[in-house]
Amino acid sequence: MSHFLNFLNTADADALTRVSGITNSIAENIIAARPFKTVEDCLKVKGMGKTLLARLQSAAEGNDSESKTMIPFEEEALPALVEKTPPAQENVEEKESFLTRLGRAFVNFLRALLKLILVAALIVSVGAALYYGLPYIQRTFIAPVEQNTAEINDMKTEIASLQTQLSEMKTRVDALETSVEAHTLSIQKLEGMQAALETQLQNGNDAVLLELKHEVMFTRVLDVLARARLYLAQSNFGLAKTDVQTARDLLAELQAEKNDAVFAQAISRLDLALSNLPDFPVVASGDLEIAWQILMSGNVPPTPTPVPPTATPEPTLEVTPSATP
Repeated sequence: MSHFLNFLNTADADALTRVSGITNSIAENIIAARPFKTVEDCLKVKGMGKTLLARLQSAAEGNDSESKTMIPFEEEALPALVEKTPPAQENVEEKESFLTRLGRAFVNFLRALLKLILVAALIVSVGAALYYGLPYIQRTFIAPVEQNTAEINDMKTEIASLQTQLSEMKTRVDALETSVEAHTLSIQKLEGMQAALETQLQNGNDAVLLELKHEVMFTRVLDVLARARLYLAQSNFGLAKTDVQTARDLLAELQAEKNDAVFAQAISRLDLALSNLPDFPVVASGDLEIAWQILMSGNVPPTPTPVPPTATPEPTLEVTPSATP
């Protein structure tokens, strides 16, 4: 042990690094920690362990044995004794070695067969999972997603179509509102003109002013009916009925002054329209359209005369005399 301690305290870096596992840094740490009083003090060196310490001890003892002088052995070597194994024992050893190799080969075969079975079972399991799992996934997840996607696309198309229709309807509504405003302004102007003419007619009975008043009233009737038609197009049946009633009153006043058959026929149609509003707007719209056509054309549609039904002659039965026995 003192020789090993002396080796630790005196060996240089080259001698230390020759030992397997001793690096240059560990060798420098050993040299820096010298001198060691005991072998165990070397374990306090950074990087040193019991395994490296044992290797250092083996290296120190090896160097000590090499330093000693070797004494040659001059005696003649005795011939080696050859022990012969009995033949029965050799057969047993050969038999055992063959059985061992056979058993090892059988075990390897079983292991390979087990691996092959496991691989085949894994392949079959994966194939079965793909065969039964893919249709299930297609039916449960993919098909609903595709159906929902198609429905969403259809809904988007319908929404786009509805938006287009809505924009068109908005344009039409804007046009109708513009027309209603224009007719309203025209009606207000005509009302002012009619009031002015009536004031002038109170001062003196002028035939020209009276005819002009009739023209203004007739134009006002047409504007009021046109606005009523626009209200029907907007489904504003209350205002439409009010305008139809106003036009009917104006026509009744004109009819009282002029006694025109066209006005009388138009008034009857407006009465039908008033009776159908607001419950039957479609029928009222038809009557209003007929009244409009009567006023615009100035012609009274012919009234169909009922045709009496013709009597159909009853068929006569011919009696043929039967032969008597």
